[in-house]
Amino acid sequence: MLAQLQDLRSHKGFSSLAISRFISNVGNGVSPIALAYGVLSLPNATGRDLSIVMAARFVPLLAFMLFGGVIADRFQRNRLVGGSDMLGSFLAAVSAISLIAGFSSTWLLALMGGLFGILNAIWWPAMSGVLPEILPKEKLQEGNAVIGLLTNFGYIVGTLGGGILVSNVGAGWGLLVDAISFFIAGAIVWNLPIIGKIKDKSPGIIHDLAVGWKEFISRSWVIAMVVSFALINMAFESMLSVLGPLNFSDPVTGPKQWSYNLAGLSVGMLIGGIWVLKVKIGRPLYLAMVLIALSAVWDYALAFDLPISFSVLAAIFSGISLEVFMVTWNTSLQSHVPEESYSRVSSYDTLGSFGIAPLGIVIAGPLAMHFGVNTILFITGTTTLIASIASLLVPSVRNLRND
Repeated sequence: MLAQLQDLRSHKGFSSLAISRFISNVGNGVSPIALAYGVLSLPNATGRDLSIVMAARFVPLLAFMLFGGVIADRFQRNRLVGGSDMLGSFLAAVSAISLIAGFSSTWLLALMGGLFGILNAIWWPAMSGVLPEILPKEKLQEGNAVIGLLTNFGYIVGTLGGGILVSNVGAGWGLLVDAISFFIAGAIVWNLPIIGKIKDKSPGIIHDLAVGWKEFISRSWVIAMVVSFALINMAFESMLSVLGPLNFSDPVTGPKQWSYNLAGLSVGMLIGGIWVLKVKIGRPLYLAMVLIALSAVWDYALAFDLPISFSVLAAIFSGISLEVFMVTWNTSLQSHVPEESYSRVSSYDTLGSFGIAPLGIVIAGPLAMHFGVNTILFITGTTTLIASIASLLVPSVRNLRND
């Protein structure tokens, strides 16, 4: 493993990219806890308010995602990522100050989230294309795994620290940590020593979107995975953004208990990253989707009110499953999709995979208030289980290899 790390470090820009992801994800670990309990701390706030704020980022993210992919394939990706991060730090700071100073509201937090979603629409496809500009194709699985390890370690630090920070100091200070981490990470990525390839900008946006669409629909395994993850992400984001915090709604103990679950998720992702770094997976998507199906155990642990130790263990397993999927999926796309159209294909992937996630987040709060949090958690777990198994009915998903 040390030899692999030394080899990856020899590629110019890899270490800086990895460090930036660690720093950014310390803030990302704090952010969901701080934002969720910041909303719930507002006067007369309910699950509906939480749904509004948590969904606000996704709508513009998806609306602008395809254009973000075109932009990312035309311009220098590290500058797009770095600039988006640094501008995003300002938006996070506004949310933080509003909570600290006491003038925050559901709609202000939703507005900041919406603007952040626009930046994310550029950041996401650009970020997914940075690593292939640093590493050769045969090193991508190792590179994705190492980036994932540092990302998840940062997230563990952030979630554990976030639970303590929010419980003892307040949600606003947690969001301020997020803002600072974004600015530092953005500055590092902005200065990555990447020489972007000169890209032909003459055909126009519609032509670029059409080329990306052709690449996207030409692979049955991509279509099958995106359709499955439309349902899986709707369930997962609802649980992560709304149902989890509502399940641990006590203002004193809730943030810490939910942070333990999120830290468990990150520990699992760390374990999954170490494992996938060490092995060569013959049929990567087959393994990944079996694990994703089994990851529904986390939803069920919360749905049946099992002791916190059980839900944390379930979160760890879910994290292992998620990280194996993320590494194998990114590596599969990077191995089979041409670099010059990769960001556009990634945009279609994200748009399809998260297309109905905002709907899930918006309705999760009201449904939980009407039917009970436990009932809706059982439904999200069952959705994940069925959608994962369904994807394995497609031969190209079961049999894909990245050799």
